[in-house]
Amino acid sequence: MRLLTFLSDDGPRAGTFVSDGTIMAIRDLVPGGPLDMLRVIEQFEGFRKGIGDAAKRARGGVDPSKAKLLAPIPVPRRNVFCVGWNYAEHFQEGANLRAGEGAPGQQELPQYPALFSKNPATVTGPDAGVLFPAPHSDQLDWEVELAVIVGRPGRDISEADAMAHVFGYTCANDVSVRDVQRRHGGQWFKGKNFDTHLPMGPWIVTADHVDPSALRVQTRVNGVTKQDSNTRFMVFKVPRLISEFSAGCRLESGDIMITGTPQGVGFARKPPEFMKIGDSVEVEIEGIGVLRNRVVGRT
Repeated sequence: MRLLTFLSDDGPRAGTFVSDGTIMAIRDLVPGGPLDMLRVIEQFEGFRKGIGDAAKRARGGVDPSKAKLLAPIPVPRRNVFCVGWNYAEHFQEGANLRAGEGAPGQQELPQYPALFSKNPATVTGPDAGVLFPAPHSDQLDWEVELAVIVGRPGRDISEADAMAHVFGYTCANDVSVRDVQRRHGGQWFKGKNFDTHLPMGPWIVTADHVDPSALRVQTRVNGVTKQDSNTRFMVFKVPRLISEFSAGCRLESGDIMITGTPQGVGFARKPPEFMKIGDSVEVEIEGIGVLRNRVVGRT
């Protein structure tokens, strides 16, 4: 099932696709159904069958080409959990850059993932503008990432039980301001936390329809492919990441984890490439969809 948040006459509403390909609010499909995505996730087991049955019968919703989609969870309850350096070739890409031109740049893979977070104000939706970071920087970079949405809460979740806690998946672009990221003593928080620098969407695909272990992930900037890899190259798989994030920290329904990016980022190119005002960036994940955004200046 594909679940999304769209802007209706009554404000943001959680919705889904119905039999004729249009979009309808969950509340219109199921009397008493939740209005927003966080409530959908919390109450999904009680409404799943009703939503599915009603969607098969319903027709005459909003034309998707005319719908204003927001991020599936427009305002997360708390920071988004993030992973750095999680694809084998991206480790090597970074190692080569640090080692210098012509050096082998070999680097041992770590025992534990690098973890950080992005605050809720970074989240924006499909077709929304990504703010160019001037006057603070002009080094605006792209990062396609698989986003995992937590369904069942839990603390100290084992890898063996981890997938039972997943509600679904969406696309994310971990937009990064590279010189600011490097500026603060090796921690990444500031360079990853500019407003609008985490586009997400266009919808959540529920976990029963996605196998996260082998999905093609791509980034295109102005139609030119920059990243093209597969989640099978993740060093730390989704169950391990859930286990790590939940160690001593209760994960709640609606929490979001983004899982790292493959090689092909702008800062590691020769010469480095960064996005500019007016650029269009698309991130695409197999089995989920395409998330499009444009870089804009401040007004």
